[in-house]
Parts: sequence; C-alpha cells; structure tokens
Amino acid sequence: MTIEPIVGGIPELAEQFALHLEGAYREARGHGRPLAVAVPGGSVAEALFPRLVKLPLDWRHVLVFFADERAVGPQSPESNARLAREIWLDRVPIPMGNVHRMHGESSDLDAAASHYERELVGALGDPPRLDVVLLGMGADGHVASLFPGSAPLEERERYVLPVLDAPKPPSRRLTLTLLGIASGRSIVLAAFGSEKARAIREAVENETSSLPAARALRSGPVPIVLVDPQAASALGERATRR
Repeated sequence: MTIEPIVGGIPELAEQFALHLEGAYREARGHGRPLAVAVPGGSVAEALFPRLVKLPLDWRHVLVFFADERAVGPQSPESNARLAREIWLDRVPIPMGNVHRMHGESSDLDAAASHYERELVGALGDPPRLDVVLLGMGADGHVASLFPGSAPLEERERYVLPVLDAPKPPSRRLTLTLLGIASGRSIVLAAFGSEKARAIREAVENETSSLPAARALRSGPVPIVLVDPQAASALGERATRR
C-alpha cells in the first residue's frame, strides 16, 4: 500500500479534513444512512474540530463516536468528549442522542467497554462500519489508546476494550481496538510537531512496522495522512505539499 501524506499548515489540514468529512456525508446520505464518525481528543481535536462547525450538514444525520477516552467524568478537563463538545458539538444543531460518548467515569471499565461495543453494533451493525475514523498519534506511534507492545493492540474479537496500564497518564482508559478501527470506510491519521516525525516516517514508509499507527493505517482502505511540516520533516518525496 502506497501512502502519500498531505503536508500543510493547520488551516489547510483542517480544510482537507472538513472536505473529506463532507464528502463522506454525501456518500452516506446517498446510500440512505447517517454519517458515522469516530474522533479523538488532544491536539488533533483542537486543530481540526473548529472548522467542522461551518460544514453545511444536516446534523440530524450525523452520529459521533469516540476513538478513545480517559477514565474521567464528562466534565473533566481531560475528557475527550468535553473537548469535542466545547469546540464543535455544542456549536452545531446535532441531537444529543447522536453523540455516543464513552463512559470513562465507570468504576468497571470492562463493563463500560462492552456497553460501548453494544452501542456501536446496535447503531452500525456487526462489524460496526464507521464512515470516518479520525486518529491522532503520539510520538511513540500510539493511536487511540493502543500503545506499542500493549495487550489491547493484539485483540482479535472485540471492538472496544478497557486499558488499565497505559504508559502515559492517566493509565486507565477506554479505546477502540484495531478491529474497530479497521471496520471504518476511511481512516484519517493526523499528526503535528517535530516529535512525531520519526514515528510518521516509520508508519508511512515501513510496511513491516509494528507501530500501532502503522498497523492502523494498513488495517483498512487506503488511508489519509495529514501532517504539518514539522511532523513531515523526516519524510522523503512521498509527501504531497499543500
């Protein structure tokens, strides 16, 4: 699989993602189904979500899921769901029932993961076919809360798992598995900053890489990779400049 990353400033990358999401919406509606998207938190959310507020979508036909969540309540400053609400979802007329947050505050994360998996399957079928899975990436190559060498990375049956020992705080989380990510009709990976450059290069150029990001990129259809110039600094001529 040949992956050609798109390189640009944050405004250009936000525009690229918005256009991709709008196209996925039109395709989904053309087939009579809602658009189903899974999103992360962190710097990718902060960079890309504000542009989504301006999309001319009928938000009644958009379902929002999350790629992962920390084991915190929905009002915590660390909550991915809270960040999405504040900079995107509270600013568009999306029905609250269309936003499916992970219950990271649950004392039983395994039960919370099973509940979320049932939500996914109930809304999207089995396997749950998300139209767009947006992923951020850490400097270690992790995506969602799938970290290098972790047991959840090797899951072959479940779409959602608890993470009890993440190597970066908070250690307790919920995450889509690679199986859940791979069911997406499109996968978009975004990364910003020079500390991500080495992992981006390996994920894009090394077809045998065991990095979670590399495995996610090769788990489904040809993905879209959005990187700023700093994250692209270790790439060769394969990158597409915007």
